[in-house]
Amino acid sequence: MQKLLITIGIMLLVAGLLWPLLSKLGIGRLPGDIRIEREGFAFYFPLTTMIIISIVLTLIFRFWGK
Repeated sequence: MQKLLITIGIMLLVAGLLWPLLSKLGIGRLPGDIRIEREGFAFYFPLTTMIIISIVLTLIFRFWGK
């Protein structure tokens, strides 16, 4: 359990540090991400981005676990 929590923490730290680079690549503004902007209101739901991140993390954990 401790190893898992440390790994998740490190991954979040790396993602936070790389976020400026990832935002320049277009991650978070993909087709399929839902964005609604009105006067005084903004709603953003990164559906496609979450699916891609989920697939990548699944593949990483599958290969890392073996």
